Amino acid sequence: QVQLVESGGGLVQPGGSLRLSCAASGFTLDYYAIGWFRQAPGKEREGVSCVSSSGFTTYYADSVKGRFTISRDNAKNTVYLQMNSLKPEDTAVYYCAASTGPCRVVRKSYDYWGQGTQVTVSS
Repeated sequence: QVQLVESGGGLVQPGGSLRLSCAASGFTLDYYAIGWFRQAPGKEREGVSCVSSSGFTTYYADSVKGRFTISRDNAKNTVYLQMNSLKPEDTAVYYCAASTGPCRVVRKSYDYWGQGTQVTVSS
Protein backbone atom coordinates (compact mmCIF):
# COMPACT_ATOMS: atom_id res chain seq x y z
CA GLN A 1 0.00 0.00 0.00
CA VAL A 2 1.42 3.34 -1.07
CA GLN A 3 1.45 5.74 1.81
CA LEU A 4 3.01 8.98 2.99
CA VAL A 5 2.92 9.71 6.70
CA GLU A 6 3.79 13.08 8.21
CA SER A 7 4.91 13.47 11.81
CA GLY A 8 6.58 16.02 14.04
CA GLY A 9 3.85 18.60 14.30
CA GLY A 10 2.72 20.12 17.56
CA LEU A 11 2.34 23.27 19.61
CA VAL A 12 5.33 25.59 19.76
CA GLN A 13 5.89 29.13 20.94
CA PRO A 14 6.75 31.91 18.49
CA GLY A 15 10.44 31.77 17.69
CA GLY A 16 10.58 28.05 18.33
CA SER A 17 11.46 25.18 16.03
CA LEU A 18 9.93 21.96 14.78
CA ARG A 19 11.12 19.29 12.39
CA LEU A 20 8.50 17.60 10.28
CA SER A 21 9.11 14.18 8.78
CA CYS A 22 7.49 12.61 5.74
CA ALA A 23 7.97 8.87 5.64
CA ALA A 24 7.02 6.74 2.67
CA SER A 25 5.87 3.16 2.68
CA GLY A 26 4.96 0.92 -0.21
CA PHE A 27 7.24 2.78 -2.61
CA THR A 28 10.66 4.36 -2.70
CA LEU A 29 11.05 8.12 -2.66
CA ASP A 30 14.27 7.99 -4.70
CA TYR A 31 12.53 8.89 -7.95
CA TYR A 32 10.10 11.44 -6.60
CA ALA A 33 10.23 15.13 -5.96
CA ILE A 34 8.72 15.86 -2.56
CA GLY A 35 6.73 18.93 -1.72
CA TRP A 36 5.49 20.38 1.52
CA PHE A 37 2.19 22.25 1.50
CA ARG A 38 0.19 23.82 4.27
CA GLN A 39 -3.40 24.81 4.81
CA ALA A 40 -4.56 27.25 7.44
CA PRO A 41 -8.22 27.43 8.50
CA GLY A 42 -10.29 29.20 5.88
CA LYS A 43 -7.41 29.42 3.44
CA GLU A 44 -6.35 27.52 0.35
CA ARG A 45 -3.57 24.97 0.50
CA GLU A 46 -0.31 26.64 -0.40
CA GLY A 47 3.07 25.33 -1.41
CA VAL A 48 5.82 25.84 1.14
CA SER A 49 8.84 23.99 -0.18
CA CYS A 50 9.96 21.18 -2.43
CA VAL A 51 13.05 19.14 -3.19
CA SER A 52 13.91 17.33 -6.40
CA SER A 53 14.43 13.58 -6.52
CA SER A 54 18.20 14.13 -6.67
CA GLY A 55 18.12 16.58 -3.80
CA PHE A 56 20.04 19.13 -5.84
CA THR A 57 17.11 21.45 -6.45
CA THR A 58 15.05 23.03 -3.71
CA TYR A 59 12.40 25.71 -3.60
CA TYR A 60 11.01 27.82 -0.76
CA ALA A 61 8.07 30.14 -0.67
CA ASP A 62 9.05 33.71 0.17
CA SER A 63 7.16 33.49 3.43
CA VAL A 64 9.46 30.74 4.77
CA LYS A 65 12.73 31.45 2.98
CA GLY A 66 15.61 31.64 5.42
CA ARG A 67 13.62 29.93 8.17
CA PHE A 68 12.68 26.52 6.72
CA THR A 69 15.02 23.90 5.31
CA ILE A 70 13.97 20.86 3.34
CA SER A 71 16.16 17.78 3.15
CA ARG A 72 15.87 14.16 2.17
CA ASP A 73 17.37 10.91 3.36
CA ASN A 74 16.66 8.38 0.65
CA ALA A 75 18.24 5.61 2.71
CA LYS A 76 15.50 6.17 5.29
CA ASN A 77 12.86 6.87 2.64
CA THR A 78 12.10 10.09 4.47
CA VAL A 79 12.01 13.80 3.75
CA TYR A 80 12.30 16.45 6.44
CA LEU A 81 11.21 20.04 6.86
CA GLN A 82 13.17 21.87 9.52
CA MET A 83 11.20 24.90 10.63
CA ASN A 84 12.95 27.58 12.67
CA SER A 85 11.90 31.01 13.93
CA LEU A 86 8.28 29.96 13.74
CA LYS A 87 5.60 32.62 13.59
CA PRO A 88 1.89 32.47 14.43
CA GLU A 89 1.14 32.79 10.72
CA ASP A 90 2.89 29.44 10.18
CA THR A 91 0.01 27.76 11.98
CA ALA A 92 -1.55 25.25 9.60
CA VAL A 93 -1.91 21.60 8.73
CA TYR A 94 1.22 20.60 6.88
CA TYR A 95 1.10 18.00 4.12
CA CYS A 96 3.82 16.26 2.20
CA ALA A 97 3.32 14.99 -1.33
CA ALA A 98 5.27 13.02 -3.91
CA SER A 99 5.60 13.79 -7.60
CA THR A 100 7.34 12.05 -10.50
CA GLY A 101 7.82 15.49 -12.01
CA PRO A 102 10.25 18.27 -11.13
CA CYS A 103 10.38 20.22 -7.90
CA ARG A 104 7.56 22.74 -8.07
CA VAL A 105 4.75 23.63 -5.70
CA VAL A 106 1.86 22.98 -8.04
CA ARG A 107 -0.70 20.81 -6.32
CA LYS A 108 -1.93 19.00 -9.41
CA SER A 109 1.55 17.72 -10.21
CA TYR A 110 1.65 15.55 -7.11
CA ASP A 111 0.58 11.92 -7.19
CA TYR A 112 0.56 10.93 -3.53
CA TRP A 113 -0.40 12.88 -0.45
CA GLY A 114 -0.10 12.34 3.27
CA GLN A 115 -2.86 12.96 5.80
CA GLY A 116 -1.21 16.01 7.29
CA THR A 117 0.21 17.06 10.66
CA GLN A 118 -0.96 20.05 12.67
CA VAL A 119 1.49 22.82 13.49
CA THR A 120 0.32 25.47 15.94
CA VAL A 121 2.48 28.45 16.80
CA SER A 122 1.13 30.28 19.80
CA SER A 123 2.21 31.71 23.12
